[in-house]
Amino acid sequence: MAILSDVATEVLIPLAAAVGIAFAIAQWVLVSRVKLAPSSGSDKDVLADSLIEEEEGLNDHNVVVRCAEIQCAIADGATSFLFTEYRYVGGFMCVFAAVIFVFLGSVDGFSTRSRPCAYSEGKQCKPALFNAVFSTVSFLLGAATSVVSGFLGMKVATYANARTTLEARKGVGRAFVTAFRSGAVMGFLLASSGLLVLYVAINLFQLYYGDDWEGLFESITGYGLGGSSMALFGRVGGGIYTKAADVGADLVGKVERNIPEDDPRNPAVIADNVGDNVGDIAGMGSDLFGSYAESSCAALVVASISSFGVNHDFTGMCYPLLVSSVGIVVCLVTTLFATDFFEIKDVKQIEPALKQQLIISTALMTAGIVLITWLALPAKFTIFNFGEQKEVSSWGLFLCVAIGLWAGLIIGYVTEYYTSNAYSPVQDVADACRTGAATNVIFGLALGYKSVIIPIFAIAVGIYVSFTVAAMYGIAVAALGMLSTIATGLSIDAYGPISDNAGGIAEMAGMSHRIRERTDALDAAGNTTAAIGKGFAIGSAALVSLALFGAFVSRAGVKVVDVLSPKVIIGLVSGAMLPYWFSAMTMKSVGRAALEMVEEVRRQFATIPGLMEGTGKPDYARCVKISTDASIRQMVPPGALVMLTPLVVGTLLGVHTLAGVLAGALVSGVQVAISASNTGGAWDNAKKYIEAGASEHARSLGPKGSDCHKAAVIGDTIGDPLKDTSGPSLNILIKLMAVESLVFAPFFATHGGILFKLF
Repeated sequence: MAILSDVATEVLIPLAAAVGIAFAIAQWVLVSRVKLAPSSGSDKDVLADSLIEEEEGLNDHNVVVRCAEIQCAIADGATSFLFTEYRYVGGFMCVFAAVIFVFLGSVDGFSTRSRPCAYSEGKQCKPALFNAVFSTVSFLLGAATSVVSGFLGMKVATYANARTTLEARKGVGRAFVTAFRSGAVMGFLLASSGLLVLYVAINLFQLYYGDDWEGLFESITGYGLGGSSMALFGRVGGGIYTKAADVGADLVGKVERNIPEDDPRNPAVIADNVGDNVGDIAGMGSDLFGSYAESSCAALVVASISSFGVNHDFTGMCYPLLVSSVGIVVCLVTTLFATDFFEIKDVKQIEPALKQQLIISTALMTAGIVLITWLALPAKFTIFNFGEQKEVSSWGLFLCVAIGLWAGLIIGYVTEYYTSNAYSPVQDVADACRTGAATNVIFGLALGYKSVIIPIFAIAVGIYVSFTVAAMYGIAVAALGMLSTIATGLSIDAYGPISDNAGGIAEMAGMSHRIRERTDALDAAGNTTAAIGKGFAIGSAALVSLALFGAFVSRAGVKVVDVLSPKVIIGLVSGAMLPYWFSAMTMKSVGRAALEMVEEVRRQFATIPGLMEGTGKPDYARCVKISTDASIRQMVPPGALVMLTPLVVGTLLGVHTLAGVLAGALVSGVQVAISASNTGGAWDNAKKYIEAGASEHARSLGPKGSDCHKAAVIGDTIGDPLKDTSGPSLNILIKLMAVESLVFAPFFATHGGILFKLF
C-alpha cells in the first residue's frame, strides 16, 4: 500500500495547480507596476524618472508615450491574428468533434447497451456510444484549454514587452526580471491550468463511469488530441506569419536598403514583432501544453489496464498527475532564484542565470520525484505489456521518470552547444561567410545534421531503460519527467520573444544606444534559450509519441508489429516520407507569404515620399494584413495532411499499416526536426555573432553591412522557416498522428482495413 491516501491525493493535485495559478497572478501584479505612461504623480516620482532619463543622456517623456503606442500596435496585431485564426480553426474543431462522435459511436452500432470489458474479464463496461460522447467532450475541452493557454501567453507577452524596454533605462537587471517574470506568468498559468482541467475532467467523467476506469481513461485521451490539434494550427499558422514578416523585413531592410533591424522606416517591422508573439509565444505554449496533455493521457491509458486500474488504486493511478504537481512547486522555487535570490548586475550574467534555471529545476525535481515515488506508489505493482502484466518496483518507475528528466537536460545543453555563438560550431559557420552565402549554407546544414547525434543517443538510452523497466508506461512517465519542469521551460521560452520585442521597441522609439545594448544582450540570451526550448519540445515529443504508439497498439489489439510484414513495411516507408512532405508544404507556404511581403515592402519604399529619409510614415497595417491573410490561407493544407492521414490509413489499410506509418513518422520526424531547428538557430546566431563584434574574430568578419554580414543575413533568412515553422511543427506532427490513432483505435480495430478486406 502507498503511504499517501486517496483523500490526500485528491487535495494535493488541485492545491498544487491553485498555487501555480496564484504565483502566476502574483508575477503579473509585479510586472504591472511598471507604468506605460509618463509620471503624473508626486514631484518625487517625476524627479526620479527625470534622473533615470538624464543618466542615459535623454530627458524626453515622449519616448515613454512612443513605447506605449508601439506596444498597442503590436498587441492589436497579435490579437487580431489570433481571433482570425481561432475563428477558422474553431469551425474545423467542431466538424472534427462530430467525426470523433460518429466514428467512435459506430464501433458498436450506436448501441446504448453495456459491453464486455476488453481487459477485465467477466466485467461489463459502459456503452461505446457514451465513450464517443465523452471522447468528443474531452477533445473540445483540450482544444479550448490550448486556445486559452496560447491566447493568455500572447496577452502577457504583449503586455510586458514595452515595460521591459522601459525598465532597461534603470539597468539590465531590472529589465531581465521584468521579462522573466512575464514569462513565468505564462509558464505557470499553462502548467497549472493544464493539470487542473485534466484533473477536474477525470473527476467529472468518473461520476458517469464509476468503476469502469478502462472506459474513463480511454475517453480522456480526447483531451490530448484536442490540445495538439490546436497546437498544430497555432504552430504552423503562427510560424508562417512570423517568418513571412521576418524574411520580408530582413531581405529588403537589411540587405537591399542597408538599414538596421527594427528600424521604424521598415514597413514590415510591426508585423515582425507581432510574429514573435503569435509564433514563439502562442504557438510554443500550445505545443508544450499538447505534449503535457498527451504524455499524461498515454500514461493514464496504460495504467488503467494495469494493476492501478484493475485494483482501483486512485493514488497510484494519479502518479503522473502527482509528478506534474511536484513539478509546479519545484519550478516556483526555481523561479525565485532568477527573480529574488540573485540579482543580475551585468549583461554577462544573463545567459548563465537562464541556464542555471535548467540545472536547479532538474536537481530539485529529482529530489521531488524521489519523495512522490516513495509516498504515492506501492513497493510492487504490475504494468500492462502487450497482453501480459509485467511486475515493476516503485524505484524502477522513479528511474524512468528521472532518466527522462536528465535526458531533457542533456538535449538542452547539446542544443545550446550547437546554436550558441559562444562555441566553435556557430563560430565556424560565421567564419564560412568570408567566402559568401553558399559556404555559409553548406556549413550550417552540416552543423544541423551533426547536432542530431547526441540527442538521438540520449533519447535511445531513455527509451531502452524505460521500456526495460516498465514497458510502455515507463516511456510515458519518462516523457512526463522531461516535461515535469514545463513551467520553468516555458518561462525561459517566453522570455526570449519578450526581450526581442523589447529591443525592437527601443529601436523604434529612438532610445539611446546604451539602452539598445542592454536589450540586445537580453535578446541574445533569449535566442539561445529558445533553441534549448525547441530541443526539449522535440525530445519530449519523441518519447510522448512512442508512449502513445504503445497505447495505440494495446487499444487496437495489435500483439506484434512485424517489420517483415508487407502491410507494416508500406506504412513504415510512407510514414518516414510524411515529415518531408509536411516540411515542403510549410517551407513553401513561408516562401509564398514572404514573396508577398517583400513585394509590399519594396512598393512602399518606392512609392512613399520621404520614407528612407524618415519624414514619410510606412503603412504598417498593410504588412500586418498580408501576414495574417497569408498565414490563415497557407496553414490549412499542412494541417489537413496531419489530421487526415491517420483517418485515411486506419480506415482503408488497417491498424498494422497505421502502426507502420506512426513508427516511420516518429523515426524520420525527430531527426528532421532537430536538424532543421538547430541549423536555423546556428545561422541566426552566426549573424548576431558578426553584428555584436565581441571578439577579434567577430570584428574581422564585420561590421554590419559588410559582405560577410550580408552572407550571414541570407543564411539567417533561409534558416527562419526551418527553425520557427517546419522544425517546431514536426514534433506536433508525430505526436498528433499518434494520439489521433489512439483515440480512433476502437474504430480502426473494428472497421479498419477496408481495402485489404476487399482484395
